[in-house]
Amino acid sequence: MSPRRNRPRGGAEKRSDPTRAEGGDRYGLETTVSWRGEEWAVRTIGGGAATKHYRCPGCDQEIPPGVPHLVAWPQYGAGVDDRRHWHTSCWNARDRRGARLQRSRNAPRY
Repeated sequence: MSPRRNRPRGGAEKRSDPTRAEGGDRYGLETTVSWRGEEWAVRTIGGGAATKHYRCPGCDQEIPPGVPHLVAWPQYGAGVDDRRHWHTSCWNARDRRGARLQRSRNAPRY
């Protein structure tokens, strides 16, 4: 018995991938989510596009470079400074978690 093929045979047919249509495979599609009476824009970031350290507001832990995560910001009246980088699991559990800041006074704010 031969091993299973992980790639489709042929290759003449190219499937359209919506994530590649918008800036390659580094950034996902932007969606709008209603949360706390406000519209939020949410975009997934792939591991290749994550090049800096970020602090997740959901768990107050660091998101190191190379880790896929998502970015959320208020849809209307928000600037670049209002964007927040979240772990995907923290964003999915945002209603079940409280804002618990456990950071010391001298800890850096990412």
